[in-house]
Amino acid sequence: MHSVRGDYTDVRDVARLEDHGPWDAVVDTLAFVPRETLAVAQALKNSVTRYVVISTVSAYEGWPIEPLTESSAVLECPSDAGPGYGFDGNPGPSTYGFGKAGCERAVMETFGASRSAILRPGVILGPHEYVGRLPWWLRRLERGGQVLAPGNPGRPIHPVDVRDVANFALTCAEGATGTFNVTAPGTETFQDFLDACAETVGANAELEWVPDEFLVSQGIRQRTEIPLWRAYAGAWAVDSSAARAAGLTTRPIAETVRDTWEWLTEEQPELDNERVAELGIASEREAEALSGLKELER
Repeated sequence: MHSVRGDYTDVRDVARLEDHGPWDAVVDTLAFVPRETLAVAQALKNSVTRYVVISTVSAYEGWPIEPLTESSAVLECPSDAGPGYGFDGNPGPSTYGFGKAGCERAVMETFGASRSAILRPGVILGPHEYVGRLPWWLRRLERGGQVLAPGNPGRPIHPVDVRDVANFALTCAEGATGTFNVTAPGTETFQDFLDACAETVGANAELEWVPDEFLVSQGIRQRTEIPLWRAYAGAWAVDSSAARAAGLTTRPIAETVRDTWEWLTEEQPELDNERVAELGIASEREAEALSGLKELER
């Protein structure tokens, strides 16, 4: 086994891979700008048996409002689109979703349905998560005290562990083709998630569950100010049964939480991605929201 290093965005570097082929499969985790992915796919078309591309549920028109299956409508984006194609809405769609949809099209146009697999994960968590969503919750529970817990504690959630996404991508590289939503089954809840965080860090924390309606009325930002919180029903209604039938297995959220905490405490990584700065509610704002809810309930 040997490595061939190069720049994904430089088609000359990608073309050099042909000299070392043929290859069983591509697992493309870098697909972001459609015209770049199109160039990669075209360069490798004759030397690769199968192309697996990691997309996202954000590629759907209805995300995060509507329940989703693989037959749900996808955003329209040409396969040769450049960066920033589309527009950002609230709560959706996004230029990110448009771009991923264009990357999917680039792969399908080049490799066809019989030689490609499109994976659409939702939220991906686990060790080495550079976005910082699970790390933020772990650190917040570690501080203890009264913790603002968002929405309904019994709300099903389905973040997927990055290692489970990787394993399924290899399953597809070995033969499973098609388009697959890749999420946990939704049998665990937000309370299960926060309880696992509290138990893992040994926190003396008191969860204060605050209704979606109140959080929205206070202008608290979903997904960023309170990481992983979405008040939209469609965000937690993604059907991944097709992927399970094709071999996807997902681990319990408590295992993902435990292993992420081990990584954080042992390696002490610096989370310097630009998205990290967007995450987390300020302590003063959290306290104000909890106090305001108590006043309202009197």
